[in-house]
Amino acid sequence: MVTRAERNSTDPDLGVLSGRLLFGVQRELFTALAELGFDDLKHRHGAVLAYLDAHGVRPTELSRLSHQYKQVIGTLIDELEALGYVERRPDPSDGRAKLVFPTERGLAQMRAADSILAAMQRRHAQMVGREDYQRFKELFFQITENQRSYVHDLSDD
Repeated sequence: MVTRAERNSTDPDLGVLSGRLLFGVQRELFTALAELGFDDLKHRHGAVLAYLDAHGVRPTELSRLSHQYKQVIGTLIDELEALGYVERRPDPSDGRAKLVFPTERGLAQMRAADSILAAMQRRHAQMVGREDYQRFKELFFQITENQRSYVHDLSDD
């Protein structure tokens, strides 16, 4: 009889493959960022950093985009603010709301992360071919969006 662990090592399911990809990308990204001087970041900060915008973004939008609870995003913003990556400013369109902006350090991290991720993508495209890699991304996006439709929107909580 084949055990589940043996099956997942030879014929991994969607969850195992997705986890391997996520953890591998995070490990490479955060290792490279640390080598560039951003060694105070943790993988969990990616829920905010991945969706940060130079023109500011509301915490509720970060929650919606990352599919994380508002409280989790609030804690991550607090941590990133203490580390000097983001700052909160009043939203000019709504005085009651705040926007989260990257600081100069945050902008430098965003540029570095974009460069690292672009290099990862080029490497994978080179390995399997540009057309196949583009098709993989299109299919992976469709599967991801289809899966997301089965989970309620956390920003409504």
